[in-house]
Amino acid sequence: MARGKTTVFFCQNCGYESAKWLGQCPGCKEWNTMVEEPAAGKGSGHSAGSVMRPAAAPMSLKEVDLREEERMTTHIMELDRVLGGGIVPGSLVLVGGDPGIGKSTLLLQVCRHMAADGRKILYISGEESLQQIKIRANRIGEFSDDLKLLCETNLETVERTIRKEMPAVAVIDSIQTMYREEISSAPGSVSQVRESTSVLMQLAKGLGVSILIVGHVTKEGTVAGPRVLEHMVDTVLYFEGDRHASYRILRGVKNRFGSTNEIGVFEMKEEGLTEVKNASEFMLSGKPEGASGSVVSCSMEGTRPILLEIQALVCHSNFGIPRRQATGMDFNRLNLLMAVLEKRLNLQMSDCDAYVNLAGGMRIVEPAIDLGVVMAVASSFKNRVIDEKTIAFGEIGLSGEVRGVSQAAGRVAEAAKLGFTTCILPAVNAGQIKEQKGMHVIGVRTVRDAIDLI
Repeated sequence: MARGKTTVFFCQNCGYESAKWLGQCPGCKEWNTMVEEPAAGKGSGHSAGSVMRPAAAPMSLKEVDLREEERMTTHIMELDRVLGGGIVPGSLVLVGGDPGIGKSTLLLQVCRHMAADGRKILYISGEESLQQIKIRANRIGEFSDDLKLLCETNLETVERTIRKEMPAVAVIDSIQTMYREEISSAPGSVSQVRESTSVLMQLAKGLGVSILIVGHVTKEGTVAGPRVLEHMVDTVLYFEGDRHASYRILRGVKNRFGSTNEIGVFEMKEEGLTEVKNASEFMLSGKPEGASGSVVSCSMEGTRPILLEIQALVCHSNFGIPRRQATGMDFNRLNLLMAVLEKRLNLQMSDCDAYVNLAGGMRIVEPAIDLGVVMAVASSFKNRVIDEKTIAFGEIGLSGEVRGVSQAAGRVAEAAKLGFTTCILPAVNAGQIKEQKGMHVIGVRTVRDAIDLI
């Protein structure tokens, strides 16, 4: 009796492979993420057309050359910042995000700028026709003849085209549409996505072609999203933000050629994505005047200080259990900070609803905004207006102490540049700040010291 096809189980979240089904993935500890897929054939990842590199020989550490890779600029400063200065030749970059958030638009703009520099660019789309790409291109601007378009989903055809054209940069939009005929599973499955990325990685490293991959993230998680590929690529960029809003945030979560957690801010307009060069000013636009519960704080995103407005609304509840809601920050962190206010300052808010919002749609996990959150909540509870030219940042402990934060000088300098005149910060950082014209620095040791100022 003939044996059936060999199958294996893959985790949709991290790509862990198992011979049997498991309720919990041993790799990422997520539940119910294992799916059954046909096992890759013997020729997986090594087709006849694959690029074979010469065998590497071991060398001593002293023989390693430290010459910096020459980067290719995209002429989009926000994107170059996130990439660490530009695209490294032979690198594999993954751009992830929700459908419709602007990934294809941004990469088409990158292709336009780089083709204008005289570089050969190949844009491969498995989702749109040539006419659809042309419509988007007409909205963006004029394109050079060095940009070539290809609508194809067969991975072998894509591989042959890249080897024949030898472009400086190739864009794959998207990896979920690519498939290899030897694998019987559907396009977008874990097996197809892993195999496609493996072949593209061989092409990038063997030919020196920079390849930009688009990956979709779905809410249901029914297809293999970019998380499966993060360990295979050199750089991972994620688009954040609501696709119905005008702004987009591009965040680097992995970069073998630069720092991580750098962000770039873009605004979606009719002609495409445009850079927001002063992100702090953009986040503070529309800030109300003379309103209680509004405080400006500062968070570091990589090496970049971002000023943002923290809004709080505290009002008496008509129900036995008061409501707490946090938008843009950790909900449990808000409960902790309100408990510190009740215990250390005797502010009785146990019968009050509390709502905290980080205006601008930013999602912040850095504890440096704790002092701003506490001051905003106290300001709303006491109905006291905080001077609009005041900024506050610092981490708060359970004893009510205000702890120091990193890169305090950069935060103060960013605030001074935007016209703020008073900065409330941890006392341990205040002694390290050089005096700046027009900026009054106030160091506080406890939450009570900060609240007494308002």
